[in-house]
Amino acid sequence: MLFALICHDKPNALQTRLDNRAAHLDHITQSGVVVQAGPFLDTDGQMCGSLLILNAGSLAEAQDWAARDPYALAGLFERVTVIEWKKVIG
Repeated sequence: MLFALICHDKPNALQTRLDNRAAHLDHITQSGVVVQAGPFLDTDGQMCGSLLILNAGSLAEAQDWAARDPYALAGLFERVTVIEWKKVIG
């Protein structure tokens, strides 16, 4: 099952994102469940959130992955949504 993980950073948290980026990317690589991922950009072109598509067995598994993300553990996100997603195009 595919799940969209939609994360919005706390205001003025770019340094937290940068400080934890390597661990976040390692989490993505090691887990093997991320199908696509990338940051949201603000009007200045700075990273301000994330969109990840996860291939997980259940909503609970996707939520667990999100909770173990180093970005989440560092307190980067203001809010996070995990919702089942259906690929139609692409």
